[in-house]
This record gives sequence, structure tokens and C-alpha cells, in this order.
Amino acid sequence: MSSSRKRVIPEIRDSALELSLVKSVDISTDESREETVKATAGEPLIAFDGKSNPFIDYHRNDLLLSIQHMRSEGHDEMVFILMTQSKELTFKAIHYEAYNMQQRIRADDVAGALALVPRIKRLFEYLVKTWDVLSTITTSGFNEFRDCLGVSSGQQSYMYRHVEFILGNKSTRLARAHANNPDVYPQLKAALNAPGLYDDVLALLHRRGIAMPARALERDWSQAYACDPDVEKAWLSVYQNPTPDNDLYQLGEGLIEIADLFSQYRWRHFTSVERILGFKPGTGGSAGVGWLKHVVEHRFFPELWAIRTVLGA
Repeated sequence: MSSSRKRVIPEIRDSALELSLVKSVDISTDESREETVKATAGEPLIAFDGKSNPFIDYHRNDLLLSIQHMRSEGHDEMVFILMTQSKELTFKAIHYEAYNMQQRIRADDVAGALALVPRIKRLFEYLVKTWDVLSTITTSGFNEFRDCLGVSSGQQSYMYRHVEFILGNKSTRLARAHANNPDVYPQLKAALNAPGLYDDVLALLHRRGIAMPARALERDWSQAYACDPDVEKAWLSVYQNPTPDNDLYQLGEGLIEIADLFSQYRWRHFTSVERILGFKPGTGGSAGVGWLKHVVEHRFFPELWAIRTVLGA
């Protein structure tokens, strides 16, 4: 395996806290598994020492399935909690893959970076489908437990914020929602002030000899990325050769597919909230649908969208 393809686990919270939850699981081999099958005559193992089993200890399902604490008598609250937690896990998976894609771009391993795009796309597609379930919650069903949310809001998710940051939509203000949490804020602040995936892609284009403005290569990384006409020209030069052999073109298409799917997720969020709540204020201080409309209009990797107007003209 190429050194650029050794997986890197991004730190999104104090790693010592995460390690404190790990339980040991015995290592198995092809040989030991063959011996086990002989001993069980091919039947699943059912006898284990202690008060747990290896599946629970490996995945920590004892923790995962014990954190759905309903605060109301509303029937729909359970699925609301479960789908929200499912989204948080999916955000973590997306961030993990995008972070490793970024590391491969930095190592000039474009093929390795492109190999991760299909998985990121499938994860976003899965994320979009969570709204298929959440949209089954009716207005009356949501109102049965909405007051119990207090001022909690999805905008306070640090895992969602990590995904936004690595894809380029930085916000110092929204990062401050976690300034009181020493377990996660140092990692989020580091992500805020570091180049995102797209910043490293532009640096890659520069290394490949494609004219790139200096302001795109050295800037305040804590600021949200803004469309640049000279970066648009750089991508136009890449798209003059839209072939399978042009890895930079393939990279551009991979990025816009990811951006498209993220926009679909945001759109489903917008329409689902409008369907359930109308134009009521959000629980976390936002204007609700009005705020989400602003979010929906944002585009990641804006030059890759802008060039569509002139391609083939």
C-alpha cells in the first residue's frame, strides 16, 4: 500500500476520552477461525465468558443503544432521536473519508483520492435518505415533543461543522457554539484555521503547472471560501480535456458530485422542516426555514459550478 494511502483518523474530540471507552477483543486469524468452525460444527458461538460478547465489545453497542433518552410521551420522538444519531455517525464517516482524501491530495496521489469519492457519494446518498424517514413525522407528532428540545438545534452539531469546514464552508461564529467544550473545541478550532479539501485541490493544480492566483494559495483559512474568477479560469483549462485520462478533470467531476449531493441533503432538510413546522422560529435561535433557505443557496467548490455556464459555448 502506498504510504499516502495509510488511513489517518482525524481527531474530532479528546482522543483519550474515546480510548477510555474501548474494550479489548481477542485477535482471530484464518487458522483460528477454521478451528472454531470445526469446534462448533458450523453453528454460531453462543457461550462467552463475562457479561458481554465480542460483538458488543467491538462495536460498543451497549453504549450506542442506551442513549435514546425520550423526554416526552410523544411516539415520534424515538425515531427523531435515532435518525439524528444515525446522521451524526454518517457525518463522522463522511468527514473521515474526506479527511483521508485530503491527505492523498497533499501527497499528489490523485488516483488514491478518487478511489474515495464513490464511498463519500454513497454516504451522502444515505444521508439524504434519512429525510425519507424523518418526513414521516407529522406536525402534530413533532409538536408532542418539540418543547422538550429546549434550544437544541442541528446547527450545534460539531460533527456536521467538521464536514462543513473540511469542504470549505468555514464560520468562526458557528464554531463558537463549542467554545465552552474543551473536549471538542480545540479540534474544531484547528479545523477552522486549516486549509480545507478544496484548498489542497487548488494547491495540487498549482503544482501541476496550472496558473493559480496567489490569493487562493495563501489566505486566511478561517474564512469561508469565495468564488474567484482566476480559479474559474484554472478549472476551465482543466476542462478543455474532459477525458478519463485527465485525472484533474475526474477530480473536478468527483468534487461537484459530492457538492451536489450535499446540496440535495440541505434541500431535503429545508423542505422537510417547512412541511413539518412551516415558518415557525427554529429551536436554536435561527429563523427556521428562513435560515435554512440561506444555507440551501450556498455552493461548495463554486468555480466548478460557475464554469458550467461557459463550457461548450
